[in-house]
Amino acid sequence: MATNPLFTRLLENIPDYQSFLTVDELDESSRALAEHYPDAVSLFEMGRTKDGHPLLCLKIGDGPQNALMFGCPHPNEPIGTMMLEYFTEELAKSRELRDALGYTWYIVKAWDADGLRLNEKWLKGPYTIYNYSRNFFRPAGHRQVDWTFPIDYKDLHFHDPIPETTAMMALIDQVKPSFIYSLHNAGFGGVYWYLSRPLPALYEEMYAAADRVKVPLNLGEPEAPYCVPFAPAIYQSLGIEQDYDYTEKYAPPGTDIGARFKVGNCSESYARTRHGSFTLLTELPYFFDKRIMDLSTGTMTRRDAVLRSLETSEESDRFLLETMELSREYFQPLNPFKLALEAFTKPRENDATRNMVNTNPDFAKTATVAEEFDNLLLSRFYKALSYGMLIRVNEYELEEMARTGEENPRKDAALKTARDIAISRHREITDQLEQEFQYEVVPIRKLVSIQLECGLLVSQALREEKGGDNNG
Repeated sequence: MATNPLFTRLLENIPDYQSFLTVDELDESSRALAEHYPDAVSLFEMGRTKDGHPLLCLKIGDGPQNALMFGCPHPNEPIGTMMLEYFTEELAKSRELRDALGYTWYIVKAWDADGLRLNEKWLKGPYTIYNYSRNFFRPAGHRQVDWTFPIDYKDLHFHDPIPETTAMMALIDQVKPSFIYSLHNAGFGGVYWYLSRPLPALYEEMYAAADRVKVPLNLGEPEAPYCVPFAPAIYQSLGIEQDYDYTEKYAPPGTDIGARFKVGNCSESYARTRHGSFTLLTELPYFFDKRIMDLSTGTMTRRDAVLRSLETSEESDRFLLETMELSREYFQPLNPFKLALEAFTKPRENDATRNMVNTNPDFAKTATVAEEFDNLLLSRFYKALSYGMLIRVNEYELEEMARTGEENPRKDAALKTARDIAISRHREITDQLEQEFQYEVVPIRKLVSIQLECGLLVSQALREEKGGDNNG
C-alpha cells in the first residue's frame, strides 16, 4: 500500500472515531451520501429484516468487476460499519479512487440491523469488559444472517434462510461478485484472517497492516479446532462442512451427526461454490492483552489447557441453564435472548473435542503463553457474554410487561429473582476478569485502518489476477 500514494492518503485520513454508529445513524448517512453524490452513488432496498427494517445497499462506481462488502454479519461486530462509513464517503467523492480500485461496489453497512439495535447500549461506550458483556447480544445460529444459507451436505440438510439471508442470496446471485469482504471482528485478542484460498504473496503486507498501527496478531488457539492455517494467524475460510467433518471424525460411533447441526452454511461457501467468489475476513479485537502473541513456553500441555477450558465452560453452562429454569416458563418463544442462550448453552457436545485433543499429538506439547491465555482467560471472557444475556433474557420480559401494562406478581417476582442472580454472577465474573487481564482498548481508527488496508490489498490482488475482466 505504501507504494500507492492514493491508498496511502486514504489510510492516513481515517477519522479518529470515538464511538460506533447506530442503525439509524448508518441509514441516515447512506441516504445522505446517495443524495449528495447522485452521479456516483445509488441506494436501493435489497430486502427487509425479520422485524421489517429496510436493508439498504449502496452501489458506488462503475468498475468492470463487482465487489460486495457488508458489515455486521454478527450484530456485536460493528467495526466494519465504521470502515464502510469512511470508505463509502471516500469512494463517492473521488473518481480517482474509484478508477484506481476498478470495481463496482455493493455495500451493506449493517446486514444484521435488528441485532445491532440490541447492542446499541454499548456502542457509545464506555468500552470495558463489563459494559460490553452487560449489553451484548448475538443471535442463535439459526437466527444468524450469515449462517442460514441453504446446504445439503452428507446428512445435513438446511433450507430455512431468514429474510436477511434470502436478501443477500439474491444480491450475490445478481451481481456475482469476484471479491467479497465479510466484515467480522472478535471481541478480545489480536488480529487474524480468513481467506477462501491461499494468497501467500500478501501475508507479509497483511501483517504489516497490523504492525503499522501496533495491534498484535492473535497467535493463541484458533477459534475452532478444525481451522486450517495458511500461515500464522491466517486461516482457510470456515464453512459448516469443516465443522461437520470434524464432528464426524471425532464424535463417538453411532452419533447422529446431521442432527447436531441446527444451522445452515455461510455466505463465503455459497458465493464461492456458485460464482467463484473470493471472500476475505479480517478479524479484529476491541480489547487486547500482549499475552495473546507471546510464543514463549507456558506451564502446562496444550491438551491440559484445552481440557481445563472445556471444564470451565461446562460449569458455566450448568449455572446458566439452572438460572434460566427459575423463569423459563415466562419467556416468549421468540425472545431473542432465550433463543441465543438455548443455542449457546445447550448440553455441550464436547466429546469430539475431548477425543481430538486426547489423540492428536500436537496437543501433547507444552502450550505457549498465548495458547494458555486463550484457553484459560479468553474463554472466560467469551462466557461472560452469556452471563450478560442471562440478565437480558429476563429484562426483555420485564420490559414487555411494563410496555403492555401486564400485572402478574408471580411472573414479575420470578423474572426479577433470576435477573438479580444473573446480575450478581455477571458482576463477580467481570470484576475478576478486569483484575486478571492486562488489557488495552484498541482505538477504532486503528481497527478501521487494518480492515481497510487488508481489503485494498486483497481486492487489488484479485483484480490483477482477473486482468480487469468483468465478473458480473
